Amino acid sequence: MISRRIIRTKVLQILYAHVSSPEKTMIQSESELHFSIKKTYDLYHLLFAILGEISDFANDRIESRKLKNLPTEDDLNPNLRFINNRLITRLKEDKSLNDYLTRNKLNWSNYPDLIRGIYTSMIESDLYINYINSETDDFQNDRRFCEDFFSNILVNSDIMLNELEEQSIYWNDDLDFTISMVIKTIKKYKSENDRNEYLMSLYKDEEDQEFTTKLFRKAIINNSDNRKIIESYTKNWDVDRVAVMDVLIMQLALTELMEFPSIPIKVTLNEYIELAKYYSTNRSSTFINGVLDRITKDFREEGKIVKAGRGLLEG
Repeated sequence: MISRRIIRTKVLQILYAHVSSPEKTMIQSESELHFSIKKTYDLYHLLFAILGEISDFANDRIESRKLKNLPTEDDLNPNLRFINNRLITRLKEDKSLNDYLTRNKLNWSNYPDLIRGIYTSMIESDLYINYINSETDDFQNDRRFCEDFFSNILVNSDIMLNELEEQSIYWNDDLDFTISMVIKTIKKYKSENDRNEYLMSLYKDEEDQEFTTKLFRKAIINNSDNRKIIESYTKNWDVDRVAVMDVLIMQLALTELMEFPSIPIKVTLNEYIELAKYYSTNRSSTFINGVLDRITKDFREEGKIVKAGRGLLEG
């Protein structure tokens, strides 16, 4: 589930925390890195669970309206399209999802205001109104609504974003990415009778897991050498006056360029330029791009950066 871009982002965040806390050991910081990544995986499961919570909340409201002293026709004969959403029912019964949530003690039971707020936003949306009044009533339509719920309602929910920031510092930048993974997973479900397990694993494969650990460790181990390289290519700059984040981004890029021969140079440079745009400034990204470009050209000529594999020689 975790993409290489998210891995690089998490490594950068924890590396920054590491250099900002001299008392931390590499082992302690590495443990924090893996914890941070697992928190993203927790959020992935929690986002699936929120559909069930909102469905249960909606059902409770329907039942309470039936008990009114003077219930209306709508109260007695409510539209149950959302309550009976086939994909939501499937997810509520998903054993692997429920096992993970139970094992890690993850739920929304202590956040009734959040559930109420998202439910209110949902039922007021054109998306919801069109869905419950649609003439099409099948699994594909139910699934499409769930996709739209995440991509149009939840991703734009301020109350959701604020709650995540309150719950965990590791979720500040995770919502958009995790929602995209949830939608990607939802698209795999074909019918209400489909009992295949589609939830993604934490890492795509063992190679990505090894990439995470190696990138972080090598960045710390080679910190001094990489800093000297950056200093030699920024002679007109006092490296101590360059933003700490900019230096760390360049150090990570150098680590990846020299330690991972199977990753194309263009991929590495593009990824860290994008990180610079997000975590620093456009000016910083231009500066970093120029420094890394000069280092890359010289190091390739000197044989310090060697790429192996089909399609990588000119990468």
